[in-house]
Amino acid sequence: MSVRITHIRLSGNGNVDHEHITHYAWVSSEIGKAYASSKAAMVEWIDKEGGRAFVESAGTVVSVGVVKPHRGEPYLRTQANGVWTDSLLSLPRF
Repeated sequence: MSVRITHIRLSGNGNVDHEHITHYAWVSSEIGKAYASSKAAMVEWIDKEGGRAFVESAGTVVSVGVVKPHRGEPYLRTQANGVWTDSLLSLPRF
């Protein structure tokens, strides 16, 4: 199954340097129904269960992958042509 991530929810104290994505709103490609999931659930689904996610940015489909930093928790990030990008941060908030 693949999903299109449509919105993000940020958490933080209003300081942009410390805000991070906590939840994703997405639409199932097969069913067309909208859902929301926590960051941890989406990372698990993509990384461990082989789920596929993408965003549409300026009419282009961009893949979403899992980044595993040396320190800190894994997180999602978009990747286009092998280059990590920040397309998730340009999505509307919910």
